[in-house]
Formats: sequence, C-alpha cells, structure tokens
Amino acid sequence: MILLTNARIYAGTQLELMEHGYILIDGSVIKAVGDMADAPKNISDTRDLGGATVTPGFIDAHCHLGMWEDSLGFEGDDGNESTDPITPHLRAIDAVNPLDRYFAEALSAGVTTVVTGPGSANPIGGTFVAMKTHGSCVDDMIVKSPCAMKMALGENPKYVHGKKGKAPLTRMATAALIRRTLTEARTYAQKKGGDNPPDTDLRMEALLPVLDGSLPVKFHAHRADDICTALRIAEEFSLNASLEHVTDGALMPERLKEAGVPLCVGPYLTDRSKPELKNLTPATAAGLLAAGLPVSVITDHPVTPCEYLPLCAHLLRRYGVSQALALRSVTVNPALACGIADRVGAIAPGLDADLVIFDGDPLDPLVSPKQIFVNGESIA
Repeated sequence: MILLTNARIYAGTQLELMEHGYILIDGSVIKAVGDMADAPKNISDTRDLGGATVTPGFIDAHCHLGMWEDSLGFEGDDGNESTDPITPHLRAIDAVNPLDRYFAEALSAGVTTVVTGPGSANPIGGTFVAMKTHGSCVDDMIVKSPCAMKMALGENPKYVHGKKGKAPLTRMATAALIRRTLTEARTYAQKKGGDNPPDTDLRMEALLPVLDGSLPVKFHAHRADDICTALRIAEEFSLNASLEHVTDGALMPERLKEAGVPLCVGPYLTDRSKPELKNLTPATAAGLLAAGLPVSVITDHPVTPCEYLPLCAHLLRRYGVSQALALRSVTVNPALACGIADRVGAIAPGLDADLVIFDGDPLDPLVSPKQIFVNGESIA
C-alpha cells in the first residue's frame, strides 16, 4: 500500500476541496480518502506531499489520440475509412498506436484517460475506446471498449463522400443513411431471434448494442440544425446519445437542457477553419456549464493537442467559471458522459488510483504536475 499524506485533495464526485487530507492506495485502486486526523498508521510506504494539491487524472472525452500519429502523413492516418460511408464494425482498438509520442505528452500534462476513436468522415464511423495514456499495448490500457459508436452530421460526411459523387452529398442524405442503417439493424435483430436467423453481419452486430441503449452514440454536430437532427434521430430510435463539439450550443441552451444529454464541447483552442465553426468560442462551454448543463471540455486531438486539455479548462475561468466547475469539465463530467465513472474521474474509494499532484493551481498553465499516478503506479 501507498499512503499519501498532508495533501489538498479535490475529493469525491463533487470535487470538494479537503485542505488537509490523505489518500490510501491499495494496488491499482484508491482504498480510502479522508482527513489527516483519521489517516491510517504504520503504512511502510508513506509519502508526505507537503501541502501539494491532488486532482483526479484528467479525462479527454473526445479525441483521436493514436489515430492520427505524430509527424506522419498517410502512413499514420488511421482515423477515417473514407472508402465507405457506413462502417459501424470498425474498432478504434485496431488502429490506436499507444506508442505515439502524443500519449506521453498527454500524460505529462495529467491527462490519464482518453476516449479516442474514428473521425467524422462517415455518417456511421465505428466505435471509440476509453483507455489510459500509460502503457505499450492497447489491450492492457483499456478502460472500456467499445465505449461509444461514432455518428457524424454536418459538413464532413458530405464533403468527403459527396466530392466523389457518392452519397451523402447533402445533410438530408447523411441523416437518411443513418436512419436506413439503424432500421436495417433493427430488422436484423428481429430476424436473429426468429426461426430462420440471418447470416452473421458484423455491421449489424455492431449496431445491436446501439439499438438497445447499452452502447452510447457520439453525434458529431457543430451547427444548431445538425444538433437538432442528432436529437431527432436519437429520439426516433431511442438512442443513448451524447452531442460532440456543440459549437452552436450558446444559440440553443434551453433546447439542450430539455434534451438532457451529455455535451462534449470543443475544440475551441484552434482556428475557425470551416463554416460550421464560425461561432467557435470558449464562452459556449462556459455558458452551458453556468446554466447547469453536463459539459465536458474536449480537445478533438489532433485539432488541439491532447496535452492542452488542462489549458482548455483554464480558459473557462476567463468567463466566470469556478475552479471546481472547470476541473469538473475534465474529470467527473467526462467520466459520467462516457460511462466510465465506475473506474475514473474522481478521488474516491474503489476507483482507479489515477492522481495528479501539483505544487500550485492545477489549471494554471504555468504549473506542471510534479507527480502522476496511473493505476496506482507512480509515473513521474
């Protein structure tokens, strides 16, 4: 066991600041958290943190880490299977390179978990994986796989496929392809339970947990009309959905509050490189958080390198977001949004011992982690 003492701890799912506390690590998990007055005695590996601040490991709820590799072009571009608009059977775990340098850079910034997967070329692109940023083989780093199915609306699918003279050329066709495929999957599920089951179809099999709600759908949607289309499709098929990017979210806070779905907002530490990004600003995430919506700040790496996730959270402070709420956007909220809160996202008994230790403000861009734990192992 490892006992960390004399620490300022953002503890529990409410990130309540415990000014003088301890954390007891048992193997890969947190065994206990509490006030120093109640700290256990006679733990041989006791480490005095001297008043340093401890946060949960940061989580990027939407990125493509390891799918587009550092310093490579086509050779390391494995994020979009743009030869086919409908590819639900593709899995991120078969493309991620965990030895890509960006993993180490993300970890050095305190990002201990990422949710990474296919890009937005296809209306249905395949499944994301939630994984740790420390390790050499993806199979040993998985928190949850599959974690979500990727679906994309807006400019990207119509640009990628339409310029080839293939569907979708319009937003109508993008939505229609998604509906048609989900309807086919529903029919496949019905036949599978009948007397003459169909031959196994990997595309349809991948969509069965989407239809029963056990596998969430990440809907890429920047523009307000695309956001509404995502919510419309989710309602039609009773999907367990989250909205990704939500660039126009400030134009429709009441509609988003009514929908009650997780919001993964960003990236905003980038340029407005295409028309659907014209309303890009950190103020969107800040305003939605202030309105009480479940916002996770995301990098969409490599659009914004994953190591800058804490900086993205820091930018919310300019718009009046509290320290605890900004921290929540990169810890508790993404864990809940991605269905991994039973493993990560908070400093609480039973969760993975993913901890980041700072001498100073954990969101101050001039302050770097002094020590990082992943699965109870001290990494740096």
